[in-house]
Amino acid sequence: MKNNDFYHLPKAGKFTRFLWDCAGGDRFLLERATYSDQVKYMCLGGIVLATGVMASLAGGYAFYTIFAPKSAEVLDKMKTAGNTLEVPTDPLTVLLSVIFGIIWGLIIFNIDRFIVASTGKGDGTEKITRSELVGALPRIFMGAIIAITISKPVEIRMFKSEIDVELQNAQMEKEKEFRDKVDAEFNIEIGKVQKEINKYDSGIQDKINRHKELEKQYIEEARIVTVGPRAIAIKAQMDAVAKEIENAQSAPEYQNLLAEKTKLEEERKTKLKNSYKVASGLDGLVERIKLSHKVAGNTITFFITLLFLAIELTPVFFKLMLIKSPYDYIKDNNDDLIKTHHGIEVRYDYYKDKEGLERHLVIHHDAQNQMFEKLKISRIQKELTEYALELYKQREKEKINENLDEYIQKMS
Repeated sequence: MKNNDFYHLPKAGKFTRFLWDCAGGDRFLLERATYSDQVKYMCLGGIVLATGVMASLAGGYAFYTIFAPKSAEVLDKMKTAGNTLEVPTDPLTVLLSVIFGIIWGLIIFNIDRFIVASTGKGDGTEKITRSELVGALPRIFMGAIIAITISKPVEIRMFKSEIDVELQNAQMEKEKEFRDKVDAEFNIEIGKVQKEINKYDSGIQDKINRHKELEKQYIEEARIVTVGPRAIAIKAQMDAVAKEIENAQSAPEYQNLLAEKTKLEEERKTKLKNSYKVASGLDGLVERIKLSHKVAGNTITFFITLLFLAIELTPVFFKLMLIKSPYDYIKDNNDDLIKTHHGIEVRYDYYKDKEGLERHLVIHHDAQNQMFEKLKISRIQKELTEYALELYKQREKEKINENLDEYIQKMS
């Protein structure tokens, strides 16, 4: 299997061989095939590698979007630095995103490599038949899932500015909705307590007004004459009313109501502060995907997904459309040589199964030869054992004939 004198292939570089490996091509055979075969597998490998790189970037960005510190005001993330706008990043999340992106990219790369490598040439013609398409459906389905998974993070990055604006509005509405709900909930409770407090305040206010009236009378009485019996009586009434006011204000029931109202107001303030966290919860991957559909529209998002589907599924369809080339014939010949070396014979379409499908008969000659040898040795060993037992039987009979009494004594 060497290059012929009339056809010399250019020496493949390391990167070319790497792309062959990405496409699942046999480097040994490709170096002995045609230049056209080498280019085909190099292009297929390039698509698989590009898909893995895109998956790595998309996975890393999706991871950062999910786990990055959230803000209830997305647009405030943009900080002016000189004449440019910079988005502050979280170093730890960036590091974890890079690690996750690399791992995710390698997973998708290996899945793609398996899909492409396991996709055969079908019937070896440019036409994709129904049976070929049905056989490739599992690979097409897996490729479609990968394409959609990659396209969504890329999509939300493409429309990030528009999504941020929409997300800011959504967060403001969510925060307002939450605050209104909290206010409505606590206003009912505080209103009930305030109603009870008003009853006490009404009585206290009456006493305060009575105290003011007595104080006014006392001042007028003391101004006209010196402090006499009437002024003293008014002063006594004033002190009594003041004592009643003090007792009413310090009553346990009244103080408990005031404490309960203060507690409810503090709880309301605490919950209203949490409205920021509630609004920041909208800054997630799923919400951004929803908004990307809203911003870009179903048509644009469909074509973006379609683009990634085309990239992902191109190797599968192209391999079904490729006609058999020297590489395929060399590969078939090499496979037959390997099977011959190991004593494996395949008789194609040898019989039909119960469902009427043509099946191949696979004969493992080396295994059959060893099995035949083992069976023969086992049979010979059995015959020799039987012969030895027969001779032993004859010898024991002769001993019994020579001395029957001794044999009987041994038996007893």
